[in-house]
Amino acid sequence: MTTPWRTARRPLAPRVAAPRESVDPACIGRRVVRRRAKGTDAGAVAAALEEARFDARQASRHEDLADDVRGPAELAEWERIERLLADAAPDTVYDPDADDVVQAELAADAAAREAELRKAARVAARADELQALRQLGTLEQTEPREGDEAARDELTRRAGSYVQRDVDAWLAHALAAHLVHYRYPAAREVAADLLPTHLLAHAALLIELAHIAPGAGVGQLAFAARLASADPEATGDLVAFLARAWSGQS
Repeated sequence: MTTPWRTARRPLAPRVAAPRESVDPACIGRRVVRRRAKGTDAGAVAAALEEARFDARQASRHEDLADDVRGPAELAEWERIERLLADAAPDTVYDPDADDVVQAELAADAAAREAELRKAARVAARADELQALRQLGTLEQTEPREGDEAARDELTRRAGSYVQRDVDAWLAHALAAHLVHYRYPAAREVAADLLPTHLLAHAALLIELAHIAPGAGVGQLAFAARLASADPEATGDLVAFLARAWSGQS
């Protein structure tokens, strides 16, 4: 017996696009310290370090600041810069452009941004391809690829969040039939975390209906998409009922 999708009855929640760049308080703190330290000598850095240590002692007395990560990050950065200047020639001032740690971070950030741009370009190209296949009427004959969940989101974004019902139905059938990479449980787990509840409920219902009517065509099962879109939770109940019934007959 095929177990219904574990997320078929996942509570509904707004699908909010993740920000392109996450906010990292520790990173912000280090950048602030570097801006303040730029052009200062060891004496000024030592004074700033003492101030940071005083702030850290004050913060330790307040429970609401126990989870603060920016303060400790700033303190650690002042300590690092102090060590850097201690090992440098006398009268050396701090210069982020000559700081190997800073330059390594900038290079890593640039590489990450470049990788994100390449990924976005691949998603956009796949979304263009799927759109063309839809217009040609050949989407149903197309095999899914890894990353099509992101291409689906891109098509939905382009349509102003309008649900792409034909694309959703195509992906649901691919999931239910375990086509191409979806034959691997890990790929289905990834899809379950990326796709909306109604699509997963649709796929789970298709799996159970395949037990009842193995030879049913896509057109005959079109009602499954309507049920899942109208009430994913009730569809999950139906999936569970059919799974129990099928298990009792096996």
